[in-house]
Amino acid sequence: MALKIIDHGSSDYQKMVELRLQLLRKPLGLGFTSEELEKEKEDILLGCFEDDQLEACCILTETDPSTIRLRQMAVGAPLQGKGIGRVLMSFAENISRDRKYQRLTMHARKSAVGFYEKSGYRICSDEFTEVTIPHYVMEKNL
Repeated sequence: MALKIIDHGSSDYQKMVELRLQLLRKPLGLGFTSEELEKEKEDILLGCFEDDQLEACCILTETDPSTIRLRQMAVGAPLQGKGIGRVLMSFAENISRDRKYQRLTMHARKSAVGFYEKSGYRICSDEFTEVTIPHYVMEKNL
């Protein structure tokens, strides 16, 4: 497995958009707007590759100078439960620390809360609906 930062607009970025579309959006009957994708130019785009195949990805978006937000975490179905998500989370946290962020936050799907809690994140909001499904704000000091 190779972990790397993905350049916006690259062929790897196109793979990332497709993985997120298939795993996160299509099951909810949603897609991406060109405006949503354009905003990602300012984000840190991370991917986990096996033989040039994108297996997992996530996005880091600055919310303020000390806080970064994890978004669009996706792990391909065949690899879910095999530790790839944990490896990608650790990579995202290390990148965030290297860039001097002190806190990582996210809007976690209710179904993924247990995964993030095992990595040291805590719920810090009431349940809310986003992209048609229940979420919680979660955070961790880095």
